[in-house]
Amino acid sequence: MPIRAVVYVSEASDALRGDLLGLRSGKLQELVDDATRFNRDAGVSGVLLFDGTRFLQYLEGPPDGLDVVFSRVLGASSHHDLIELQRGTITDRRLPYWPMRWLPVEVKELSEVAEGDWAGFKVRGDGEALNATAIDRLMFLVSRRALVGR
Repeated sequence: MPIRAVVYVSEASDALRGDLLGLRSGKLQELVDDATRFNRDAGVSGVLLFDGTRFLQYLEGPPDGLDVVFSRVLGASSHHDLIELQRGTITDRRLPYWPMRWLPVEVKELSEVAEGDWAGFKVRGDGEALNATAIDRLMFLVSRRALVGR
């Protein structure tokens, strides 16, 4: 079965803006918990990066599940000004065990991933290299952040 992926950036709503660790209101964690349940049922996995102002979300899964999840993303009130960076077929899941997880990141880190080369979700394998692709940078950042917890 083919696996598809989509990645986008968006601006956080006023209710979430400035709450980098999601501790102020608990709204971010509620959003992620709800997405986790929904994504699990749709067979979709992914990660949500948040720098206190912007989101970058990477999602992967079967075409029908991904379409349902992404249509839900498009209608969400938790963000606005969504820009799709890439959509396409991938050979293997990058985050097979994460129906959804969010990670706080620095503004510079989110920008480096968002502004990277997303063409074809190409993997070179070294997220620290000067010529690293965006997916390489994302996976490097995720592996570093996931190891230290939230």
